[in-house]
Amino acid sequence: MTSEMPISPTRASTLSQNLTSVLSRISSASPTRTTPPRLVAVSKLKPANDILALHSPPHAHLHFGENYLQELLQKASLLPREIRWHFIGALQTNKCRPLAEQVGNLWCVESVDTVKKADELDKGRGRLWEKEGEERWKGERLRVCVQVNTSGETEKSGVEPGEAVSLCRHVREQCPRLRLLGLMTIGAIARSRGAVEGKENEDFVTLREVRDGVVKELGMEEGELELSMGMSEDFESAIRCGSDEVRVGSTIFGERPAKQDAKIKDEVDEAKN
Repeated sequence: MTSEMPISPTRASTLSQNLTSVLSRISSASPTRTTPPRLVAVSKLKPANDILALHSPPHAHLHFGENYLQELLQKASLLPREIRWHFIGALQTNKCRPLAEQVGNLWCVESVDTVKKADELDKGRGRLWEKEGEERWKGERLRVCVQVNTSGETEKSGVEPGEAVSLCRHVREQCPRLRLLGLMTIGAIARSRGAVEGKENEDFVTLREVRDGVVKELGMEEGELELSMGMSEDFESAIRCGSDEVRVGSTIFGERPAKQDAKIKDEVDEAKN
């Protein structure tokens, strides 16, 4: 399948330079860390060719993020199984089961904000285990992050900070095929634009405090629960606040097309640039 997906050398060079720049900025923002924060390259509405270009040497990047179920299903069917997919978009309850069942290399679902969604993801992963044999998946539970609305913006998904402990407990105790990886938030961009070192986005500070409360309430080990926060405009501020993972899209891939104009795969003649 990937052999039928040509990569434009010009486009590959641009993507490589962009990825290298972001990785350098991540490293500079986390100078004292043994392991730098994970970079999820958000590839929504971009063709699979772009993903393959970054997954190929020399970068061999593994972690890619998608927002839409159908787009993820199509791309996952075209691209190597070694890719570690992250679902980062708003998630409808009725899409949870097929998402967990049909994308075997789904590495993490980062937008869990209800008990029902967690339960449906657990059931979907259970069906996958039944189809492919539970031994194949032994010990490989589906990672999830609980999304927390730290900004108070009504248009954003996520549980209220005070509800995070309850949902995290449910995932850990009632969803045997899921692994609670961490907490995720989308900070208010206006606050991020005003952030400077020493005065960071308060939404990121809030998530860190929520994480500390969850760890204490559930008797978890320090460092056991990750923070996923920071996007193209604010990932350096998020890292300074302790983020373990950043989700960067347009800074790597460029501006996105309108959803109706997006292509799953570039045609051969369009890739010969």
